[in-house]
Amino acid sequence: MISFEIPGPPQGKARARTFFNNKSGRMASITPEKTVLYENLIKLCYQKNTNYISDKPLRVYIKACFEPAKSTSKSKRIEMLTDKIRPTKKPDIDNIAKVVLDALNGIAYKDDTQVVTLEVRKFYKPFACVNVDIEEVGD
Repeated sequence: MISFEIPGPPQGKARARTFFNNKSGRMASITPEKTVLYENLIKLCYQKNTNYISDKPLRVYIKACFEPAKSTSKSKRIEMLTDKIRPTKKPDIDNIAKVVLDALNGIAYKDDTQVVTLEVRKFYKPFACVNVDIEEVGD
């Protein structure tokens, strides 16, 4: 199993902006810079731990950890940090998974079609981060 942490608040994959390119005479798409930077951070965090590339079926577990707002009352903060209150805020859970899986494509695995099991959860923790576990499933 490979485990690594991405520091900072969880981010989702933003939609690519599509426009007509007058120079080429065709439609073109650009991934927003914030998404590109976050995907690069994910790649660096993975490569800091290992440079193993799997070609087997994989299970991926993503734990998105949000920091409670500074203005949160002490009692509510305790409920948040003991998982009695879970985050129901942006980014959407599917966009968190998308940015992580796309960033690791060609880095942790040959193609994200190898991911056969995916579990994504959102929690409150004292500091914001995203924890990712990747393990090969059988032979």
